[in-house]
Amino acid sequence: MSSYHLDHLQFLETEAIHILREVAAEFERPALLFSGGKDSICLLRLAEKAFRPSELPMPLLNVDTGHHFPELNEFRDRRAKEIRAKLIVRTVDEAIQKGVAIPVPGQVSRNALQIPTLLAAIEEFQFDACIGGARRDEEKARAKERFFSFRDSFGQWDPKNQRPEIWNVYNARLNPGENMRVFPLSNWTEMDVWEYIRQERLEVPSIYYSHLRRVVRRGGQWVPDTELVPARPNETAATLFVRVRTIGDIISTGCVDSPAETVDDIIAEIAAARVTERGSRADDKLSEAAMEDRKKAGYF
Repeated sequence: MSSYHLDHLQFLETEAIHILREVAAEFERPALLFSGGKDSICLLRLAEKAFRPSELPMPLLNVDTGHHFPELNEFRDRRAKEIRAKLIVRTVDEAIQKGVAIPVPGQVSRNALQIPTLLAAIEEFQFDACIGGARRDEEKARAKERFFSFRDSFGQWDPKNQRPEIWNVYNARLNPGENMRVFPLSNWTEMDVWEYIRQERLEVPSIYYSHLRRVVRRGGQWVPDTELVPARPNETAATLFVRVRTIGDIISTGCVDSPAETVDDIIAEIAAARVTERGSRADDKLSEAAMEDRKKAGYF
């Protein structure tokens, strides 16, 4: 009598596929958030495995801050066309023009403005579930999320009011106006993501690999030297071979010195790293309470 044993990546894959199929079965108007970052690339591959050869039963949704890396947007658009998926992009600039998002005078980063832009998109298309690539290992506030993250009619999240998920049974019931955020990669780690990218031979944006870039030393890390926040007189600027570990707003995304030119190089680099993945994101250098408050307000 033979037995079938799943290895670590196979288990994570089947778990995520099960959750994606649950979303398709339980919700009427789901959307999959796709930025072109490594986590959403894995998520899109899992969705293909879950639903092909049928069309994906959900559109792709992206909130563009207007401060995205050009390489990321090019990859996002191209990948959506390759798999013939519907891509919906809503921008912070449009949200500001409509009065949906209100910038704070003097604040350059637009990460906080993603919240009203996303909530407006959810209302516009009446999405009842949004699937994201967040993982519990990223930071403490995300670790409090369940696979099915219930949000009230204002898009707000209360970590003390989440539903139990016993024996892989998920409560997807919603009242009108409420929505669910779903995180199929919750149990994955940064290493799992890159090992899956290697296993599936997935393409990723070029900025994940070592490349020559003009950077500025700011807040204890290298950040891209851009016209949005140019180097100040007391800051050190240099042109270095760097790569990014996690991508966000171009203003807040830290770059790490790296010679990594292949996925194998990146995996070896992560194994030896002593700084967490999101330690290179300036916008994440908040207290646990501050990040939790941002998520309660609707941050994904």
